Amino acid sequence: QVQLVESGGGLVQAGGSLRLSCAASGRIFSNYAMGWFRQAPGKEREFVAAISWTGGSTYYADSVKGRFTISRNNARNTVYLQMNSLKPEDTAVYYCAAAPRRVVVPRALSDFDSWGQGTQVTVSS
Repeated sequence: QVQLVESGGGLVQAGGSLRLSCAASGRIFSNYAMGWFRQAPGKEREFVAAISWTGGSTYYADSVKGRFTISRNNARNTVYLQMNSLKPEDTAVYYCAAAPRRVVVPRALSDFDSWGQGTQVTVSS
């Protein structure tokens, strides 16, 4: 497994932006497809975005499509989530996750075998 540490969360007003980062260590980062999930209080963890190990393929949940962008820098062992036009309903703990690269663009929880500790994102109205 790979170790993952998220950063970049915080409090922002509706319409604002945040960029989350997830630093990986312990394994060869390019061996992994990467994803972001989120979990709001009282709700199940839900898929947000994913990116293939090359960065050439991405996939987004409908709720964030057009507002969020996932990217990666394999030289820096880091994956990012740029979040624009934030809404109060985007408030959640955001988790970074890694999946074996044979899963080209993972989306299900079960596709991922390594998780970060999460970073809180709060969007005020």
